[in-house]
Amino acid sequence: AGMDSNTRTQNQDDFLMEKINVIVATIAFGMGIDKPDVRYVIHYDMPKSLEGYYQETGRAGRDDGEGLCITFYTNKDLQRLEKFMQGKPIAEQEIGKQLLIETAAYAESSVCRRKSLLHYFGEEYLGENCGNCDNCLNPKKQVEAQDSLCAVIETIIAIKENFKADYIIDILQGRETEEVLAHLHDDLEVFGSGMGEDDKVWNAIIRQALLAGFLSKDVENYGTLKVTPTGRRFLKSPQSFKITEDNDFEDSGEEEVPTRGGGACAVDPTLYSILKDLRKKLSKKLSVPPYVIFQDPSLEAMATIYPITLEELQNIPGVGAGKAKRYGEEFCLLIKKHCEENEIERPEDLRVRTVANKSKLKVSIIQSIDRKVALDDIALSKGIEFNELLDEIEAIVFSGTKLNIDYFLNEIMDEDHLLDIYDYFKESETDGVEEA
Repeated sequence: AGMDSNTRTQNQDDFLMEKINVIVATIAFGMGIDKPDVRYVIHYDMPKSLEGYYQETGRAGRDDGEGLCITFYTNKDLQRLEKFMQGKPIAEQEIGKQLLIETAAYAESSVCRRKSLLHYFGEEYLGENCGNCDNCLNPKKQVEAQDSLCAVIETIIAIKENFKADYIIDILQGRETEEVLAHLHDDLEVFGSGMGEDDKVWNAIIRQALLAGFLSKDVENYGTLKVTPTGRRFLKSPQSFKITEDNDFEDSGEEEVPTRGGGACAVDPTLYSILKDLRKKLSKKLSVPPYVIFQDPSLEAMATIYPITLEELQNIPGVGAGKAKRYGEEFCLLIKKHCEENEIERPEDLRVRTVANKSKLKVSIIQSIDRKVALDDIALSKGIEFNELLDEIEAIVFSGTKLNIDYFLNEIMDEDHLLDIYDYFKESETDGVEEA
């Protein structure tokens, strides 16, 4: 905001080309963002509506990578936005006020954020919770505040509904301020009745009473608080009123940021950083945004699987034959060099060697049986358990190779037992050893 068109366009292009990593802008900026790998969307103050919030936060993590949406919220945001609406037509003010109330209710809520948003837009989230939002990761504590709300309502009525929230809290806390003394409100019965709670709790009660419709705020009269008909009915016949306590993160220390769980394999951070540098170099050379070459999840997969051929690279999610052929050669050479220099054993190499080792074991078992070596001796020589040897033999037979182990069966069983076994398998519907 306030920039000339050329400067604004240049800043946006620099952000898309990853020449800069952070951009600060008005909400309208988000409408033109076509960048899939935005990792953070931070609202420095409260959005004007949930529709706007949903659209703006939807810019994060569109490449299926990690996206964190952080919103800073204070009740003063609400007051400021309400003031901005003054002077507008009454109907527009009412609509704007309702949108603000819904946004504030979302900010105050202790319910799963995803569940709340979907419900607002007429959908239902079937899971118990998403496990990703602040309310799921750091559940807020709810406490009964029936008596406290009654005290707030009594105080507002006692002072003729002519004062703001801060003044009401001063009375409840028993503060003998100049204004309180001037109005003789230190003589009220409720004066000092709330000294057991700190200001943070009283602010939470008033905020949530406003959202629940027990109180209203006269914006055109400096934000003085009024008691609604619903609030007066509550005072006559109190019911349960639970408030959500604010989480205090000031002393929580450094917390681990939740990351996207995609599998058991860990990304090689050094290789990932090198791949990002190569992508940035290519994007500058080709004058295209980095994500056009390969998106972050594709680089993460490369730094996990270590593809060193174009055939391996095209199997990486988000790559394909076209991108592998167009951009892949330099990436494969870099990954191969990284593996050689750091003596990294690639998953593909491990898989090939494992298959080869298993094939070698099967060949050795076939040769030993052809030489009529006792099965327990074969197991001992190969360093495997007897049951493992039987499993290998069964796999060999199922693959189509015939094995004659009569010599071993004749050694450990008499003729009657062997005939019983033969008869069983002739009549059995399955040839599985476990069923026998």
